[in-house]
Amino acid sequence: MSAAPKPLLLVAACALVDADRRVLIAQRPEGKSLAGLWEFPGGKIEPGETPEETLVRELEEELGIVTQTACLAPLTFASHPYERFNLLMPLYVCRRFQGIPSPREGQVLKWVRPNALRDYPMPPADAPLIPFLEDLL
Repeated sequence: MSAAPKPLLLVAACALVDADRRVLIAQRPEGKSLAGLWEFPGGKIEPGETPEETLVRELEEELGIVTQTACLAPLTFASHPYERFNLLMPLYVCRRFQGIPSPREGQVLKWVRPNALRDYPMPPADAPLIPFLEDLL
């Protein structure tokens, strides 16, 4: 017998890039799954939302910054089979936003050069995105 199919979870992620070509990563806080790992900001795509709308909402909620869908450029995507679901995650790049990112959900934030991203332990779906950012930036 085959196992029941796992649900597909759609999550959008954003590589925020500052004027020094560094990328913002956030450390998942204690109490969340994958706590302590570093990830690109973003979140679950809600019913009726586009990935871009999700990122505009999540960046404001998580980091207190404002951007627009036109400022989000799709770069690549990740697909990863977790134990309870299959994750599909488009990654966008954003260089234009208003405000200074600040942690609003207990996370730690860090601006990192693309070639140093491998020094930070990331969830299995995030790590394969690093080479695309290294090539771009």
